Amino acid sequence: MNGGHDGHNEPPLFYLLNAPSTYRVSGMSNENDRMNRRRRGSFTFLGAMTMMLLLAVAHSADVAAETKLPGATSPESASGLDAAKPQPESGLKAALKKLKLPGVKINLEGRCVDVDGSICLDQGALELIACTKNTKEHESIVALDAKAKHIHTALLLIGAKPGNPAMQKAVDKEKTRWIHVPPRGGEIDVFIVYKNMEGKVVEHPISKFIEAYEEEDYGAGEETSGEDDSGEEKNTQFPTQTLLFAGSFLHGEGDGPRQYLADQSGNVISLATFGDELLCLPGVYGHSAGDWAWQIDSTHLPAVGTKVKLRLRPKISPAPDAGSKPSK
Repeated sequence: MNGGHDGHNEPPLFYLLNAPSTYRVSGMSNENDRMNRRRRGSFTFLGAMTMMLLLAVAHSADVAAETKLPGATSPESASGLDAAKPQPESGLKAALKKLKLPGVKINLEGRCVDVDGSICLDQGALELIACTKNTKEHESIVALDAKAKHIHTALLLIGAKPGNPAMQKAVDKEKTRWIHVPPRGGEIDVFIVYKNMEGKVVEHPISKFIEAYEEEDYGAGEETSGEDDSGEEKNTQFPTQTLLFAGSFLHGEGDGPRQYLADQSGNVISLATFGDELLCLPGVYGHSAGDWAWQIDSTHLPAVGTKVKLRLRPKISPAPDAGSKPSK
């Protein structure tokens, strides 16, 4: 896994304390603090404006479907055929269809976001679960056919709450002392959806396709595979399907448009900590020997090149019924 960050590839953003500000993690300077606040405000504004647009289109569609001229009678209603006519699509569903997020589908009934992609690796060490296409397929399971910022927008529209990736923040004006700021964000369950050998569409948690790295000379693999010090068999399966909606961040200076950093780096869903990912694990995980290390478990994984959907399902509590007492 170290090899993925040699040569032309960038080092993990989280550790670039002495790098130019262009590559520093948000929050590492006063300027970056302001940028981070602008990022959160921009996506809050984006989510609010997109939702207002959807609601406006939905309302117009509902009004158009329900409004009739007084006294008007259609041949269908006169002949009793109204019940046989297909019911008009809800306004919100129609509005979502008009929202252009290529490669991304919002599933209102399932309260999830489906992202088109393909299996890009079936063996080897992992630093990511998913990347954007033509970026980091050598250390990811799925290469996505969508932009990270569009996935972010879709998650906002179904109520997911973004937070921040892991970063470091100065605690004095001289910037001689720094503190670690852990990643945070709403919990998102991650699944892979594909057709099995029988042609049936199946959904499996991402944990089914990841296991502990087992190379003996790697360090972490020697600890996590096989048996522990007591001689008991250890569970080498990846322990969770739930990650955090960290939300990456926007970067740019001046009045021009800012860039969504996960789209530039390709870091969509990470296992190691980069500092600019869209989804990540709780905590901070490095890229060197001795850190938490994982590899692909290809037992049930479709073949490389297979078209799949990456399903993101936020853990959102359902809205309480009208008139019910709020929980304490």
